[in-house]
Amino acid sequence: MSHLDPHGSTEPRGWDRPDVSAPALPWPEADIEPDHWHRRSAAPPDTYAERQDGFHPYAEEPDAPRPYADVVRGGPAGPNGHRDRPDDSEFPTAQLEPVRDVEPEPEPARPPGRRQRGRRRAGADRPPTQQPAPSRAGRNLPAAIAVGVALGALIVVPLFFYRPAFVAVVAGAVAVGIWEMARAVRRSGAHPPLVPLIAGGVLTVGLAWFAGPDALSLGLLVTVLGTMVWRLGDGPRGFQRDLTAATLIAVYVPFLAGFAALLTAPEDGDLRVLVTLAAVVLSDTGGYAAGANFGKHPMAPSISPKKSWEGFAGSVGAAALGSALLLWLLLDVAPWWGAIFGIAVSGAAVLGDLAESMIKRDLGVKDMSNLLPGHGGLMDRLDSILFALPTAYLLLAVFVPVLE
Repeated sequence: MSHLDPHGSTEPRGWDRPDVSAPALPWPEADIEPDHWHRRSAAPPDTYAERQDGFHPYAEEPDAPRPYADVVRGGPAGPNGHRDRPDDSEFPTAQLEPVRDVEPEPEPARPPGRRQRGRRRAGADRPPTQQPAPSRAGRNLPAAIAVGVALGALIVVPLFFYRPAFVAVVAGAVAVGIWEMARAVRRSGAHPPLVPLIAGGVLTVGLAWFAGPDALSLGLLVTVLGTMVWRLGDGPRGFQRDLTAATLIAVYVPFLAGFAALLTAPEDGDLRVLVTLAAVVLSDTGGYAAGANFGKHPMAPSISPKKSWEGFAGSVGAAALGSALLLWLLLDVAPWWGAIFGIAVSGAAVLGDLAESMIKRDLGVKDMSNLLPGHGGLMDRLDSILFALPTAYLLLAVFVPVLE
């Protein structure tokens, strides 16, 4: 049995219903009745009710305004067969202009003295919340110093006590650097195969340690060929793009890092690596100090806006002075040759930093990763060292020849 329709009726609904008047509305007070009811005060109270004698209010006044029926039905028909717009004089709301979409006004700028969201208001019994002020170079300086000291200890301790462990540290750094680079270049749509790159990078460092410069070039060739064969399994789509990115990573990370193994191989290899890293650290520290305090002329604003010519002068000066002293004390090299070594290594370090800044800007990333607090990714610390390693290897091979 179907449910009864509470609104059920035998009469037609909607627009098909005949024009019948509704029952009178019992207005409790006369002062709240619509104005047009007062204008037609001569009409009987049951104006809209159907009377027994057949009287209808519009029967005697066919042209009288019908305040609601004409508006609902679209207005009386005009001479052209269309319904004209009804007179809006008796309907105040119909005379209002329609609401149009208006763009919201911009939110006013927050006054300088207003506290920011999430910061408690200072009072007489409590001081204002202190926010750590970033350094002028944009780093978290305490975290950067702590991470730098930890990395230095991780390098220096195995370098002087067990060199194969230092080579293992270099191989691990190469693996992490390859992972960061492959992760970053994926933003450009390239997908270099990660497994052959990491395996080939570790192999390249090991070959350089055991067999010298020729084995380093052989390791690079094996890495590129292994990456090519691995990538063929994924089909021809995007093959050239992926292989180009893989070749760039293989040259940039494991090949350049392999010169650290070449520097370590001689008997005095620990001192060679030490003076090279010291020159890079002096260059970075001198450039940071000079740039933060005196930097006014941008060096390469389209690549690295924070680098200035004053900072570059500080890098070169600090590296030249420190290298002149270190090479004279540790490797018995004349101070002027040591100064030349420091200038060359500092220039290579700055060039490597700019090269990675250009890569990151092209990829649209700020840091290669967030692995190291205050430094970003590992490649953000290796960028200057990677370019300094082959420069130091070549210069030390001239200044301090290796005796067979």
